Amino acid sequence: MSAYQEVEAVLFSYFDALYECDPEKIRAVFHEYAVYATADETPALIRDMPTYVDVIASRVPPSSRGEQRHDRIDSIDIAGANTARARVRCAFGGREFVDFLTLIRDVDSWRIIAKVFQIRAQGEN
Repeated sequence: MSAYQEVEAVLFSYFDALYECDPEKIRAVFHEYAVYATADETPALIRDMPTYVDVIASRVPPSSRGEQRHDRIDSIDIAGANTARARVRCAFGGREFVDFLTLIRDVDSWRIIAKVFQIRAQGEN
């Protein structure tokens, strides 16, 4: 499997984890030292992984509400053997999230090391 395909597989698992609000799936796609951040709140919201996993675990999953899935990969850039970035989108709860994800290959698998995102009203350009 190419690096592009491996990163793509991580992103599809990421979408599943968010749609299902599954803490174990979140832990599987994120590096344990990953950073979660947005400047859409004042002050900027920056979380570590244990905090983000707790937030995911406390959410009502969009899957349980019967929401349609709206997720897509806009781009994947492979910088080299161990570094990649992706721009992805997912929408639920009337909001769309544009995520900039930085990934690293740690030992033998790709993991998200940083998630920086923008929140928009669903359907906003």
